Amino acid sequence: MEEKDQQTKPVSLSEVKNILKKVQKEREDLLYEQRIALEHSEIFSKLTVTKTNELIKELSELDFLKENQIFKIADLLPQTEDDIKTIFAKERGNLGENEIKKILEIVRKHYTR
Repeated sequence: MEEKDQQTKPVSLSEVKNILKKVQKEREDLLYEQRIALEHSEIFSKLTVTKTNELIKELSELDFLKENQIFKIADLLPQTEDDIKTIFAKERGNLGENEIKKILEIVRKHYTR
């Protein structure tokens, strides 16, 4: 296999749920790990794949976010500044107040409790 064939790309929790539901329909029984992942995704994914993709697209327009951060935000749907700070706690450098507000504005536009 070529190296580029082995590259991975992140997927959102809502995509995981859809993928595993399709696999479940095809073969009836899922592997243990797949069942656990499906249960987790059913509990914690709060948006449809379409809405999640719209959110990811809009977050991607922010030049200060990396791809893995965008998917983390789309999965966790942070609602407060502290939520955002927690997501970025292990990252080098800190987000400014305006950057945090932009993220929260986009998330709230796509998801409100």
